Amino acid sequence: MHAFDVLGDPVRRRILELLAGGELSSGDVTTVVRGEFGISQPAVSQHLRVLRENGFTTVRAEGTRRLYSVDPGPLKEIDGWLEQYRRFWTGPLDALATEIARGRRERRKAAEESN
Repeated sequence: MHAFDVLGDPVRRRILELLAGGELSSGDVTTVVRGEFGISQPAVSQHLRVLRENGFTTVRAEGTRRLYSVDPGPLKEIDGWLEQYRRFWTGPLDALATEIARGRRERRKAAEESN
């Protein structure tokens, strides 16, 4: 399965977002995802399995619990692929940062002049 096929599903993207905050048990992931998407526990388990089998997550056993975490490998591959497109947003974002800084300077200067 291609990385974008895996991440094309909003449930799997949400699971990765949750795991980006740190390792979570499958039960913790299931509780959040079931609440947000209204899907069954087996469906959440299926999404976890797809992420694991495609290298996006790792799992380790701790007693009877299964703890999931993000495996950055496939995300690095996606980042590499996106590199060819960064030029489309890097310039505009740099220009936006410049305008924001200019606005802050002008507000600061106006505040100093009014004092």
